[in-house]
Amino acid sequence: MILVRNIRLPLSCGEQEAGARALKLLHLAPGRVAHCGVAKLSVDARRGAPVLVYTMAVTLKDEGEESAFAGASPYVCISHKPVFRFPKAGTPLEHPPVVCGLGPAGLFAALLLARSGYRPVVLERGPALEDRVRAVEHFEKTGELDPNANLQFGEGGAGTFSDGKLTTRVGDPLCAFVTEALLEHGAPKDIAWRQKPHVGTDLLRGVITSVRQEIERLGGTVRFNTPLTGLRTRNGRLCAAATPQGEIPCEALILAVGHSARDTFAMLHGLELPMECKPFSVGMRAEHLQTEIEKSLYHAAAGHPALPHGEYQLSQHVGQRCVYTFCMCPGGRVMAAASEEGGVVTNGMSYHARSGPNANAAVVVSVDGRDFGNDPARAVRFQQELERAAYRAGAPAAPYAAPAETVGSFLEGRGTLELGAVQPTYPRGVVPYDLGSLLPAELAETLRTGLRAFGRKMAAYRAPDAVLTGLETRTSSPVRLLRGEDLECLGMPGLYPCGEGAGYAGGIMTAAVDGVRCAAQLMSGHMPSPGC
Repeated sequence: MILVRNIRLPLSCGEQEAGARALKLLHLAPGRVAHCGVAKLSVDARRGAPVLVYTMAVTLKDEGEESAFAGASPYVCISHKPVFRFPKAGTPLEHPPVVCGLGPAGLFAALLLARSGYRPVVLERGPALEDRVRAVEHFEKTGELDPNANLQFGEGGAGTFSDGKLTTRVGDPLCAFVTEALLEHGAPKDIAWRQKPHVGTDLLRGVITSVRQEIERLGGTVRFNTPLTGLRTRNGRLCAAATPQGEIPCEALILAVGHSARDTFAMLHGLELPMECKPFSVGMRAEHLQTEIEKSLYHAAAGHPALPHGEYQLSQHVGQRCVYTFCMCPGGRVMAAASEEGGVVTNGMSYHARSGPNANAAVVVSVDGRDFGNDPARAVRFQQELERAAYRAGAPAAPYAAPAETVGSFLEGRGTLELGAVQPTYPRGVVPYDLGSLLPAELAETLRTGLRAFGRKMAAYRAPDAVLTGLETRTSSPVRLLRGEDLECLGMPGLYPCGEGAGYAGGIMTAAVDGVRCAAQLMSGHMPSPGC
């Protein structure tokens, strides 16, 4: 495949014009071309009027001729579709491998194992997706929380109720494996070429269920409502996983429990497995009108049908900390993401169409092991204390109501909610409150400094009626379970710490890739059990 990059066109042009430009640059007659289509599309709005920037993929009827176009211009290169080979080696397993957790990491680890004949047993503490959706909707309406069926736990993990963003900065070839699998299971075709691909919460649910059904068709077993409660060893090696329904013998277990499995972290800590603090961040959700975001990004071209919904990412170093935006959801809403009774947690979500009136993003400040004496238990308690303080702030109004204030109020420390054009979307309702008082004073002041800097970078952040809803505490796992180069836990051979919960990923794509990587490593040392 020939890739032709940096084809810059005005908004009035489209794929057909981009294809013609690519063939002209290559001096190719259309009769020699088997296919010409979009490989990547982005928007450059840095210099006045936005332009569309295409990368076009061209395949020739005689594929053997493609290599001759390498270096035809600085913007032309040859791309070869990656071929994934996952060799199996070593001694046969006595029992099928266990995958703990059915978020992105566990889902894709189990998928590769199932496709390779290992018939994995998958444990998920929450319910299947249909029941999980009902539990989330019930919580939003009533405030009655199920600690095992919520925005954090259940089929699909925390990523299920998000924007379904697949953006990643890692250049791992395994990203293509994940994307291909998502496409096979019904993800929108444009995730293959968008600069910032997303699936959307509504479409992601069907994709996740379809992947799980493939795992089951290939002989895997998924046990819902089955939390991991312990690990058993024999001669220093893993030999069984403990659950409330009994022990499951296994010599290999991929631990992909997600960033909110605090009881599992405590269990692992009790086993004296090597664990350390990992940097994470805390703050709140900022809501703006989506139209104001697009005016800030696209200026006079805002609203043009050729432009995607506006997205942004901002950051500002303040001393030794960083204030930044995270998980920006165009046209979305703020979600009630609690998984423990008596704690308020916020997150963001949007559907594939991104058609809601508000944009939202986490605005957070970094913390790390230095803040907690490198004690993982203290880091987890810090999150819990913030969440409980946020719950107490909103509780007089309704269970799991969230504290909120407008940006202008937060910057001045007034604790008021002077609503204007932006109406809060948090489903349990919001209560006017001084958000700064819920955070350590240094973190609150750092966030204020960062917000003022954001206002200098983006006009929307200068709007005093933008709404802040708190608190956002689950940006990533606060702990990392240490593993070696063979990806096995340093304190327990046979255990593969994996994904975001174990501290090795951040987001859907990187977690899924880590799941594939851990499954491949397991396969490189163990053949399937004879019964598979």
